[in-house]
Amino acid sequence: MKEPSDHTASSLFRRRGLIAGTAVAALLLGLAGVYGIGGLQRNAGTDAGCQAAVDIGKRIAPLARGEVAALTVAEKPFRVPELSFQGADGRQQQLKDWRGRFVLFNLWATWCVPCRKEMPALDALEAKLGGKDFQVVAVNIDTRDPDKPKAWLKEVGINNLAYFADPQAKVFQDLKVVGRAFGMPTTLLIDPEGCEIATLAGPAEWASDDAVRFVQAAKTAR
Repeated sequence: MKEPSDHTASSLFRRRGLIAGTAVAALLLGLAGVYGIGGLQRNAGTDAGCQAAVDIGKRIAPLARGEVAALTVAEKPFRVPELSFQGADGRQQQLKDWRGRFVLFNLWATWCVPCRKEMPALDALEAKLGGKDFQVVAVNIDTRDPDKPKAWLKEVGINNLAYFADPQAKVFQDLKVVGRAFGMPTTLLIDPEGCEIATLAGPAEWASDDAVRFVQAAKTAR
């Protein structure tokens, strides 16, 4: 086989170098995209106007013990996204509709065993503390049979919680994007301005003295 000339070899070397350089550039751009998106996700919702909620969290952090020891209080100001879901009548509602009240925002599904286990406690918490300044907003994210969660709630005697649902489960994805939903159930304690006070991944005994004390402290710590 004929040896390539110096000119041909040089040309091949340049082309290979260009291809390699393009591949490296593409890789770097890909990494920048990944880390850029990650940065956006980590910073999503950050709002200096939510500093008061962080201050509340710091003051009541010692009360995150016992049945609610797994609660994580907010360390940075974070405004919860404007989540959308449906009411019992099918009408669209948004989290901002609860401005002016503290909200214990919970995501649950009938296929989630821990969710089903904690629903009676959430119902009892609403019975104890629910009113003009506080409400448990539990949103069902079953995506198949819309009647199943309603039937289950009736069967187990959940009478104090208003019914909310998101059949597309988009509300879970919206919270996942901003790092607030890693599994089910997911619960956030939100102040009257829509800012995060604390988050819990997993179930809790929400009707326990520990939980009631924590929520009451948040309401009076402003």
